[in-house]
Amino acid sequence: MNLELQGVGVSRGIAIGKAHILFHNKPDVEEYLVDEKDIEKEVQRLQAANEQATIQLRSIRNTIPANAPADVSSFIDTHLLMLQASSLTQVPMDMIRNRRCNAEWALQLQRDALINVFDEMDDPYLRTRRDDVDHVVNRILRFLVNEHARADDVTEGKLKGRIIIAEDLTPADTMLMQHQGIAAFVTEHGGATSHTTILARSLGIPAIVGVGSLRRYIQDNETLIIDGETGTLIAGSDKATLLEYSQRRTDFKLHIASLSRYKSGPSQTRDGIDITLQANADLAEDITAISNTIAQGVGLYRTEFLYMNRATPPEEEEQLAAYRKVVEGMNNQPVTIRTFDLGADKTVDGGRNLNQATTNPALGLRAIRLCLKQPAMFRTQLRAILRASAFGKIKIMFPMISTIHELQQAKHQLELCKKELIQEGLEFDHHIETGAMIEIPASAICAEMFAQQTDFLSIGTNDLIQYTLAIDRIDDHVNYLYNPLHPAVLNLIKMTLDAGKKHNIPVSMCGEMAGDPRFTRLLLALGLDNFSMHPNVLLEIKQIINETDLNKLPENSLDILTISDALEAELLVEEINSSVH
Repeated sequence: MNLELQGVGVSRGIAIGKAHILFHNKPDVEEYLVDEKDIEKEVQRLQAANEQATIQLRSIRNTIPANAPADVSSFIDTHLLMLQASSLTQVPMDMIRNRRCNAEWALQLQRDALINVFDEMDDPYLRTRRDDVDHVVNRILRFLVNEHARADDVTEGKLKGRIIIAEDLTPADTMLMQHQGIAAFVTEHGGATSHTTILARSLGIPAIVGVGSLRRYIQDNETLIIDGETGTLIAGSDKATLLEYSQRRTDFKLHIASLSRYKSGPSQTRDGIDITLQANADLAEDITAISNTIAQGVGLYRTEFLYMNRATPPEEEEQLAAYRKVVEGMNNQPVTIRTFDLGADKTVDGGRNLNQATTNPALGLRAIRLCLKQPAMFRTQLRAILRASAFGKIKIMFPMISTIHELQQAKHQLELCKKELIQEGLEFDHHIETGAMIEIPASAICAEMFAQQTDFLSIGTNDLIQYTLAIDRIDDHVNYLYNPLHPAVLNLIKMTLDAGKKHNIPVSMCGEMAGDPRFTRLLLALGLDNFSMHPNVLLEIKQIINETDLNKLPENSLDILTISDALEAELLVEEINSSVH
């Protein structure tokens, strides 16, 4: 009898294999008072554990093949940087000295404080960075309590062809298991934007997250079927089900292998409409991988990581170096840099909270609001971006714009920076393009107003969907309501696209919807001609585009704008996707 469990599919592909249950629980931590004469020894014990964790991660990093995706090393590098950050080194040491508490307790207190900051962020991508803090701290704790931060039997070499069942996984664990040839993994926790799931997509490992109490229902060595697209786990399957999914697995592998033929040639529909395909990036290190793909530039470069895991905001020269590395790495392809989109309670500027506590961070001081509230910090970034524009094609994009006044204020700050640079004799692109992100209903409804005062618009579907439907997609209690096909969402997208066409400015989409193959033809039917996405899905989206004849899409395609029934909307999308010829 089939047992079917449902989670969130975060990395596509079909896997069939034996379950390997990974018991990787958090270390038990007790609090005790340290004798005054032993305080410095306790500090040294924390330092030693940190050094051991660093050595271990560096050892893991050194095993990464040269041809591995850039994501693989960048995630390990992120954890290495966190191990060096004062928030996980100096602050716990100060706690030991001031409170005379043991190293484990000091580290756990600091972890809880940092996680609380991340939990209060509105941006789902940034909020899932809490997992990285948790993973890094647990790695140090395992050395402190002599459990050694080995991922249990991850390193035992017995995982080939296995489907890993775990509470959660770190990027380092995932990479080690990928080297051993695991077939897939399923976790009880995690989100679509965590480092581990992004890494799984980069490595091509089918993965499902968010299957609550998973380890209660699955037995070790039990045969499982995993569908990483639908988020379905099947246990106890009969022969017919096994045969069906075996064929699906074969078909999917053949499909992925066939995509290589789309590396050359234009991104163009069969009826001759050119479509721009760009990539999203988070770190300067991502650019090497992106520059080797078919991407026609970077449609979204997030700058938040420059501001995180540090006591003070980055200075102008540091930012200039990062932006210059990005633009030069793209070999004259355009790069759209989004000004910092930090959440309401993110602590920056010397550790000082830039906002009073708010009961709803989603509606608080964040993104462009924070930029305008802290003009000195904002102008430091604008100056760095402007100076980087002397080395390649850069566009500036302002996040979470809700009013024309905000846009005008942001552009005014930019003009002030331009005047300063001219007076200082520093080079920059005097005609640099500026645009606004459309990611809240108010900006979509007023898209025509914004289109008249910008050079381009970019639709951020992740936030647009959440704000429109009033749901948090990483909240297990309500994420089932996250629906890109809701008519309110689709009408806001269509309004924005129509505003761009009316005022003759380009409109792109940089949210996850742009990189989801299920919605490519629908978005083409709505009028989207500029997609920006994770680089790993570029070829698949290009294939769909190249095989689409816009003139042959169903005449009723736009009826989806008025369909209120979710199932009916999905059926129409299936009809649109089947109209290849």
